[in-house]
Amino acid sequence: MDLFNQIVSSGSFRILKEPLAFLRALEWLFAIFAFATCGGYSGELRVSVDCANKTQSDLSIDIAINYPFRLYQVNFDAPTCEGKRREKLSLIGDLSSSAEFFVTIAVFAFLYSLAATVVYIFYQNKYRENNRGPLIDFIVTVVFSFLWLVSSSGWAKGLSDVKVATDPDEVLLLISACKQPTNKCTSVRGPVMSILNTSVVFGFLNFILWAGNIWFVFKETGWHASGVQRYPQETREKPSSNYNQSLNQGVYSQDSYGQTPGYNQQQGGYGQQPSLGQTGGLGQQNYNQAQYNQTGPTDFANQI
Repeated sequence: MDLFNQIVSSGSFRILKEPLAFLRALEWLFAIFAFATCGGYSGELRVSVDCANKTQSDLSIDIAINYPFRLYQVNFDAPTCEGKRREKLSLIGDLSSSAEFFVTIAVFAFLYSLAATVVYIFYQNKYRENNRGPLIDFIVTVVFSFLWLVSSSGWAKGLSDVKVATDPDEVLLLISACKQPTNKCTSVRGPVMSILNTSVVFGFLNFILWAGNIWFVFKETGWHASGVQRYPQETREKPSSNYNQSLNQGVYSQDSYGQTPGYNQQQGGYGQQPSLGQTGGLGQQNYNQAQYNQTGPTDFANQI
């Protein structure tokens, strides 16, 4: 009890709130439902044979069926309506392969999801060490997703065959007394297949859970981490290069602009007149007037 309290207080069970561990717990639970509804099935159907001679009739012929659905091994007795002689018959078909494959995948999925959940809770550091745990977990998750799809599809087809083989109307065709028009054969009840239908539903639900968990397991691997680190660096390098390019252009423009006045100054004081003239006719006109006003008094003084 003290150990359990320490584990709870340490916060190890917080991992169950994350999608990865939460889906593993659901996979564990749904795997139980899958193999329990299929592997634990047992049903019964009943037919009746009413002979012309009532003393030879059998109105309640019960035929039991169960997992793994080796129907050829299901035997039953039926009257021949020819005295007291009875014939021994058996159902047709062997659908054990699809049913056993489905249950086997469910059992292994149950064991793996339970072990993975324990690792997530108690050995999380070792799980992420050297990235080996997430890679193995990712591969196993992909394999189980594929196996769930295959086994569920195969069992769905096998279940439809089971329904046909155990249909009371089909069973009556096996009885020789029912081929005589003087005898009356009827189906009393068929086997209940709702539990087996539920097993197929749980099979495809397990496929959805395992397939959906592939993404969350992939995020734990180094492949996802390397991709996340690579793309932000590339996006950061592009703005820096553009900024350096624009900065260099600005410095070049400033240097070129700064050299222009020095070059004009070396040509003389009035060397700037063509540059000022390019700014517009009004600037040139004002400058010429100013030059005339400045040179006028000087020339007049020289003449005196």
